Amino acid sequence: MVILDRTPAAAQGAACSPLPKSPRFSWEVASPPSDPILPYLRSISRAMDELGTGPQYDTTALDRLKHYLTECIAKYGDDYQYSTDPRLLKIWILYADAIEDFPSVYNQLEEKGMFQEHALLYDSYAQYLIAHGKLVEADKVYGIGISRKAEPLDNLKKMHLTFLKHLENILEEADAEEQCKSSNIQKNEPSVIDPWSPSTRNTLLEKINGGLRKFSGYYKSNKVYCGKVPLTSSLNVLRNKGIKLGGRKYQIKGSTGTGAFAKVYKATVDSNAEEMVALKIQNPSFTLEFYMYCQLDLRISDVERPSFGYAHEMHIFSDVSVLVCDYLPYGTLLDVINSHLVVGRYMDEVLCMYYTIEMLNMLETLHSVGIIHGDFKPDNILVCYPSGEITEDNFRSEKRVERNQGLCLVDWGRGIDLALFPSCTEFHGDCGTSGFRCIEMQEHRNWTYQVDTYGLCVVVHMMLHGSGMNVKKVPRIGGGYEWQPKQPFKRYWNVDLWQKLFSTLLNPPSNDSDVAALQSLRASFRQYMCSNRQLVGKLNQLLAKQKASLCSS
Repeated sequence: MVILDRTPAAAQGAACSPLPKSPRFSWEVASPPSDPILPYLRSISRAMDELGTGPQYDTTALDRLKHYLTECIAKYGDDYQYSTDPRLLKIWILYADAIEDFPSVYNQLEEKGMFQEHALLYDSYAQYLIAHGKLVEADKVYGIGISRKAEPLDNLKKMHLTFLKHLENILEEADAEEQCKSSNIQKNEPSVIDPWSPSTRNTLLEKINGGLRKFSGYYKSNKVYCGKVPLTSSLNVLRNKGIKLGGRKYQIKGSTGTGAFAKVYKATVDSNAEEMVALKIQNPSFTLEFYMYCQLDLRISDVERPSFGYAHEMHIFSDVSVLVCDYLPYGTLLDVINSHLVVGRYMDEVLCMYYTIEMLNMLETLHSVGIIHGDFKPDNILVCYPSGEITEDNFRSEKRVERNQGLCLVDWGRGIDLALFPSCTEFHGDCGTSGFRCIEMQEHRNWTYQVDTYGLCVVVHMMLHGSGMNVKKVPRIGGGYEWQPKQPFKRYWNVDLWQKLFSTLLNPPSNDSDVAALQSLRASFRQYMCSNRQLVGKLNQLLAKQKASLCSS
């Protein structure tokens, strides 16, 4: 029995309770006029008060508590009237504690389909597993709760992140201890891996395939796709054809992009012209991108989450895979850049700053949770438009207060989850994308986050100058060298801000986390946007004009 509040004087090695530190629950939920469970709640509360805390407790009160819990569960444990009542969930958790068999209780609730929308169930069971050293199982339980969007979801995500950080510390301590024991391995020497090599990809797929089944929207078949029209057909063949996947019918209306291994189509859902999705059809089938979207769901807050796209379903066949994603109708950031070039103009600096702030925020959010996009370029960044006018408060606030992003980063096929690699891992693979190979790749050095931050620099250069970025090595004041863009800045721009951006991101001091640098850069641009009220007004006018122009073309 482990419901007792553990104090420093408690016995060493005792398992911690998954319940709050206080031995008393709050049962303050509105009760119906006739509420047969209420007397049990009062009896349980009295028994817990009499039980006391710490290593010394009243055994008679403990027996009484077990009796009340067992009798209440026997009578009302699967009563439909209480199937969503958080008070009964707390009783189930206390009961699991009393019989010292939380796994059995959790499985019963799973079979009954009860309380699956309550974050408390998953957090309590995960805490039980953590206390018993079952860390992998605890991570899976958190993942199940988050994939079911159990409420309060943000709290569950925070608890999961806290657990992951704790787990990371444990692994780092274990790695450090192992390194000390291994005399033939130099201390802190990083592992170096090509994250995109076929062998690495195959290893990662083997590692994640078992866990993918727990995520909602994942469907796998060992058979080939058996629709009337092969999914690998051309757009002319597929246009207006119906594709049945997971009980829904998609009708392809057009193409939004084509790559070496994948084609992306826009399609209506169940003949509803107002419900449009993007279908990413890939041959051969590829599951890693769906995994990356699931990790975004798990690790990123609800407010920031819309900045990274959503994948609702993944259908795997032996010959092809189909990823069902949100469709955004306003095109890409590359479309925006080109729309200025076709009329012989460059993007206004205020608009460049707005999109730079958005991109800095994206990478700061991603890198803080151990995720690298790996293919950061303007054709993978979709344009969004805020629901209302942007205000100075939008720039003053450190975090978003609503889902009001201006850009959305998609195409996660080259994404890197650092949690899948040993700590301190560095990479040496080449992205192979002309114009977006970071300096470390060009010089055959190891890299980590630079693959994203170099991409950001190229995108900013394209917005400012209307062309890709070439870099040069120049002497640095005080000795040494640094990398800078070859093309000079216009004298009427805010040169200090842009120089600081490129200098910081093109010359990282190490392969360690860059979150603090990204945060500092974002703050400097935000501060400038708040320095003059006219800048925000001008930005709103530019966005309105841009939206009208791109939507009419």
